[in-house]
Amino acid sequence: MINVGIVGVGCISGIYLKNLHEVFSGLHLVAVCDLIKERALNAQKEYNIPKVYDTMEELFADPEIDVVLNLTRPYQHYEVSKAALLAGKHVYSEKPLGADLEEGIELVRLAKEKGLLIGGAPDTFLGAGIQTCRKLIEDGLIGEVIGGRCVMASHGVESWHPDPDFYYQRGGGPLFDMGPYYITALINLLGGIKSVYGYSKTAYQTRLITAKPHEGEIIEVNTPTHIESFLTFDCGAVVSLLTSFDVYSTKQTNIELYGTKGTLYVPDPNWFGGTITFFNGETGKSEEYPLVFDYSENSRCLGLADIAKEIEGARASRTTSKQTFHVLEVMASVMKSAEIGTPVTLTSHFEREAPMDPTLPHGEL
Repeated sequence: MINVGIVGVGCISGIYLKNLHEVFSGLHLVAVCDLIKERALNAQKEYNIPKVYDTMEELFADPEIDVVLNLTRPYQHYEVSKAALLAGKHVYSEKPLGADLEEGIELVRLAKEKGLLIGGAPDTFLGAGIQTCRKLIEDGLIGEVIGGRCVMASHGVESWHPDPDFYYQRGGGPLFDMGPYYITALINLLGGIKSVYGYSKTAYQTRLITAKPHEGEIIEVNTPTHIESFLTFDCGAVVSLLTSFDVYSTKQTNIELYGTKGTLYVPDPNWFGGTITFFNGETGKSEEYPLVFDYSENSRCLGLADIAKEIEGARASRTTSKQTFHVLEVMASVMKSAEIGTPVTLTSHFEREAPMDPTLPHGEL
């Protein structure tokens, strides 16, 4: 049994708490901590959590805890993860690994120095949708992958999110917020990325919040909100990725992959399931393909269960910093390319781990 302590009991924590208790065996939640103590106390009451701590330092000092689940805001990930590592705890963090490349480098260095694991979200690529698409590609359904097109475009989050300011600050923006879902899915479908080319702009310098409880407040925008990037993979495919908070409407699907035999329409990588469609270039017809892997529902915490297997010494995890750092370097390099106007070659190299095992019982990895 791997004992877990959670730092941050905000919006995303609900599904983690639910799945920790109802789905995944081998994980035991022993403590929670939040700057707003009422949140932690509410979680304790609902899920019968043994301990609530006033500070993260107190939680990190608990000898019973094996791994810290870091669910804080993006610009806080580095500080919390670093402190947990220094306290001798393994870490699983919400995305991204850090707010910039330097933070990621330091966290990976520190984890290695301490002999600890640091990994993180997203874990949606472990779900039925992306895992089924990986199998279809490896089985040769679409032939050689030539390239693709990905779009995550909306007009921002301030119309619905209860606390949207951090989306427009350092570590936020559409690329660092939603890019990890798309890039993680892509590297698990196609393999590592070797170079990127990026363009960025900011359409609006301020944002008006229309969602409660901050309705009417103005957000100062301090990060680019419209980023177009071109990702060149080790396999030779080139995929374009648009992430934007400046677009009112688009008909572009989430991920399209173009192969020598047709086009694969990959489901939304922000979720675990979805519809898979293949347009067959030889027949001129489209066909839906069934999901042949587990976890089509909202299975957040799946990645924590996965990294727990490596903590136990059972096998290599699919969600360690080997993946999350590569994703962070891709995003940081896109932003650097947008600044300097030339392509950027990555220093990290990514090799995919084994796919999920569809024969295991639900909740076991």
